[in-house]
Amino acid sequence: MSIETKNRTPADPAANPQRSDGVSFAETALRLGGKSADEARRTGLIDTADDQVETMFAERHRTASSPIHRAVWERRVPTGLFHMPLPTMADDVRKMTNDCLHVVRKHKREGTLYDEFGKLTEVVLTELGDAGYWGALVDKRYGGCGLSFQHFAPFLTRMATVEPTVAGLASVHGCIGAVDPVRTFGTPALKERYLPLLASGRRLSAFALTEPGAGSDLTALKTTAVRDGDSYVVNGEKLFITNAVPGRTIGLVCRIDDRPAVLIADLPEEENDSFTMNRYGLYALKRAHNNGLVFRDFRVPAENLLTPKVGDGLTIAYHGLNLGRIALCANAAGTMRSMMASMLPWAGFRRTYGQAIARRELVQRRIGHLAGLIVGSDALVQWCAGLIDQGYRGEMECIIAKIFGSEAQKEAAIELFMKTHGGRSFMHGHLFGDNVHEFLAPCIYEGEGEMLGMAFFKSLVKQHGQNFFEPIGRVLDEAGIKYPNMLNPDHLWKLRTPMMAYAKWITGRRLLGVTRDSVDAMPAELRRHAEFARGFLSDSCFGISAMMRKYQLKLADRQCSMALASSRVQDAVTMLVVSLYGAKHECELTRAAAEGLCTHLRHRIGGTLPAGQDFRRATNLGGAIAEGGWAALHDVQQEEILMTY
Repeated sequence: MSIETKNRTPADPAANPQRSDGVSFAETALRLGGKSADEARRTGLIDTADDQVETMFAERHRTASSPIHRAVWERRVPTGLFHMPLPTMADDVRKMTNDCLHVVRKHKREGTLYDEFGKLTEVVLTELGDAGYWGALVDKRYGGCGLSFQHFAPFLTRMATVEPTVAGLASVHGCIGAVDPVRTFGTPALKERYLPLLASGRRLSAFALTEPGAGSDLTALKTTAVRDGDSYVVNGEKLFITNAVPGRTIGLVCRIDDRPAVLIADLPEEENDSFTMNRYGLYALKRAHNNGLVFRDFRVPAENLLTPKVGDGLTIAYHGLNLGRIALCANAAGTMRSMMASMLPWAGFRRTYGQAIARRELVQRRIGHLAGLIVGSDALVQWCAGLIDQGYRGEMECIIAKIFGSEAQKEAAIELFMKTHGGRSFMHGHLFGDNVHEFLAPCIYEGEGEMLGMAFFKSLVKQHGQNFFEPIGRVLDEAGIKYPNMLNPDHLWKLRTPMMAYAKWITGRRLLGVTRDSVDAMPAELRRHAEFARGFLSDSCFGISAMMRKYQLKLADRQCSMALASSRVQDAVTMLVVSLYGAKHECELTRAAAEGLCTHLRHRIGGTLPAGQDFRRATNLGGAIAEGGWAALHDVQQEEILMTY
């Protein structure tokens, strides 16, 4: 669903049907739907990058073969693909993770984690490099640890319970920084030169994509690079670049010959005439560096240009985003553990009318619900990381993890953590008061939540649209019909072939139904949730397809309707993943937390209110955790109670 720029051929013609003049029918639909030629062109460029990322994966691992896509559009829900067992961790991996955690805990205990500006010290970053932290995702042949993502992601969760910024920088460096672009798209020479430096931490990295006028609209990039002998000369400005300071390495997204490209650029040790930083105040990311970068005739060696086999710089930019989205959810799972570890002693200490608030139903419900949000994040992280390790693209799955994790952390911070601590939440030194912006900002990182929800919906309907709606658009375009009228015999006759194909699909789905794997071995309550989620997903194809019929060429403008449909599918997917995860877990409290979250999501999908028994389950869970603790909080340090009395 894209437009190919001049002198380019589609990477996968089957996934990008073209007219004879080289313009995709998706772009034609946008124009017929009232979009300007420029907006249609820009949207087409983004779709092209998405199509080209798809071709990097085996067909069985592309979006159309993903668990979610199959659960909605195929006649068999692949239940087994919604849970990924965690593989055994090797001894060297366990040692590396424990060594890194020890470094951060030691400095936190000794008060040497931050410098006079409140930033992580160079000593801490260096010691983490010596322990193997920065090379977690780098292959062993280049001096890294070669972690699977299923081991890397829960490691970030553990690190986030100690210092979330340290956990976040591992993702910035390894997922969306220079590590992933170099290891995935770099030449052998570039890998040999950079990966050992990146693995050791001698060159920490960032990804310089965002510009003052280019955020979600990556086609608006203005930074340019022009070839001059053995170098590219870069001019332009970047904004909101985390981990970018002099002396580090960046993946620099720019335009070369009017096409997006990525250069691996070493920032000089000091600012100079060709490179300066734009410093600004930023409430979030206060423990890390976040700066604007300004380039004026800045030179980068020509051999540092990344050249993907298909696509261009947008292909490279999109590739690492899914890893970063899982990492965000993993970080949220750790951060919410810290919130609970702070809530429990306060709930036992604070008394109202002679009784600890830990015994109050409202507080118990908060603790129980927070446990559900933690388990939901854990389940999505394990599932998505497993899909990545198996070779799946994981586009839709990782979007769900990012949205759920960031929104869960926001809800936990405001509705559960802050309200339980009351006025003390705003004291200096309190976990909430000192970090409120850190808790909220992930809703924006790696794509704002509702925007990503619409991207999820677009990925979900893309194949169905190509199969049944693009043929209709093709006929309308060739016949010059802008507004089809089914009462017009001429229109009806011209559309007979594609409409018959669509009628055959919808009739077949309704008559033949859906087959599902047995879930009889699951505990009864979790099985009930799994069956509901599977049924909702398989039935949602009718509502989604009806929405496409109703709005047709105007669907792209129905953002609210798309966001609602998307969120309900996301909730059903999360229900299925969490129910399967809980069923496999040995901890009784974790299973109860999974049941509680599934109940909450089911009410949200159906627009219903919780009943008394739902409250009892949540409060019983919260009460049990408040009284006896929870295994998921093992090794999580409790925050000091401020201003005791």
